[in-house]
Amino acid sequence: MDTISPDRDPFIDPINPEPPQRSQEESTLIVGRTASLTLATDSLVVLESRNTQAIPFYNILWAELSDFEVTIQYAKPTAKNVVRISSINYAIEKPTHPHAISWVENLLDRAYGKSQRKKRIKVLINPFGGKGKAQKWYLGDIEPIFAAARCKLDVERTQYRGHAVEIAEQLDPDVFDVVAACSGDGLPHEIFNGLGKKSDARRALEKVAVVQLPCGTGNAMSLNLNGTDSPSLAALCIVKGIRTPLDLTSITQGNRRTLSFLSQSIGIVAESDLATEHLRWLGSQRFTYGILVRLLRKTVYPCDLAIEVEVGTKSEVIEHYRRALKSQPLPEQHRGSLDSQDSDDRLHATGLPSLRFQTVNDKLPDGWTLFPYDKLGNFYSGNMALMAADTTFFPATLPNDGCMDLVTLDGDISRIAAIRSILAVESNKFFDMPHVKYQKISGYRIIPRNQKDGYISIDGERMPFEPFQAEVHRGLGTVLSRTGHVYEAPNVAAKGRESA
Repeated sequence: MDTISPDRDPFIDPINPEPPQRSQEESTLIVGRTASLTLATDSLVVLESRNTQAIPFYNILWAELSDFEVTIQYAKPTAKNVVRISSINYAIEKPTHPHAISWVENLLDRAYGKSQRKKRIKVLINPFGGKGKAQKWYLGDIEPIFAAARCKLDVERTQYRGHAVEIAEQLDPDVFDVVAACSGDGLPHEIFNGLGKKSDARRALEKVAVVQLPCGTGNAMSLNLNGTDSPSLAALCIVKGIRTPLDLTSITQGNRRTLSFLSQSIGIVAESDLATEHLRWLGSQRFTYGILVRLLRKTVYPCDLAIEVEVGTKSEVIEHYRRALKSQPLPEQHRGSLDSQDSDDRLHATGLPSLRFQTVNDKLPDGWTLFPYDKLGNFYSGNMALMAADTTFFPATLPNDGCMDLVTLDGDISRIAAIRSILAVESNKFFDMPHVKYQKISGYRIIPRNQKDGYISIDGERMPFEPFQAEVHRGLGTVLSRTGHVYEAPNVAAKGRESA
């Protein structure tokens, strides 16, 4: 499994880039007869008479002091994308014991920063995930890291489709800090929807962070939040993860209301994903193959469409993203929707927030206009940047800006443009293609036309082929991420990018 954020070294501490200054005497612990442990800028420096090593604070899982011995456990890289538990032990002299107590606490402060220690984690394992390897990966790659970090674990294996919905609905949000899905992207979708069924849904979705331990064929959640689809690296990222509010989207279809955390699609992307299940042996390439075939065929998916646009042009989208990077408000300031009524609802911590735009069965919201889109090739709305490894469809997405990012593409573009579009996704130039329309929106209604059956994908799950409506709820959910405010993916803030 590969790390997907080449610009970010997973072993560099992102939590405390500017640690408090301490004197050399405070920062150093003399151990044994010829060794010392020093809290440096971003790592623990272990100095021995014949050897020196630096252990990044990010990799340190725990440290403790017995009567006269200090033990430090950490995640040691054993391959490019694999870490394994290792430890160092040193004796300390009795006169230094009081200093050692404060030194160990300072080390843990530096190691965890804003992240919570000793997380209480409900682990759900999909035994069928990752071609049946999820259980093996959990026991060999994940559980040892959680145990070394002194996490409190409650492990359960899902038995059938929808089981995670039932488990999450019955979960006590005061007992667990995290629900970890040892699976692909399907289980996090079920967990969010299970929490959304609780009578205190808003409170549960805020208190309990939903995370993914990448053990499936689709691991977009981990790629975006952890920058990796390696089970061991993802486990380390969750141990050190910072609580991050996440926008969730309500989908109404018929009399059903579903929560979406990742994406919604109709057209080429949905069909390329859901209609190529028989090609799973191709791995992630089946998705590329499916898109290419349909683009070359100039397939169109007629529909009627109404959209609530928040940011309408690419240049405005870029500026919106750059402003968000500069502001970085506290997580608490991200909670609530775009209106004050939704914020008032949250304070009462009852059910899901009310729907500002009503449902697909109601009349169009004020200000919305339904227009025909006869040559739709792709309608793709996303809340995370990466949909698969090296597949950045939404480089301007933010975890909690109160918007979905919408990509639309005509189905009758030239074959040359179609091929260039496929190549542009992997090179992070898809956003810049002139025939790609990119907007930030807060809601939409879509009504398929001239098709008896087809494919609608919500978070990679197939939904009935019928009209549906969507609206975003700012910061309704909670996840753990490396930074607390952006995704681990290429973005539109790169210098020189001024697309209009």
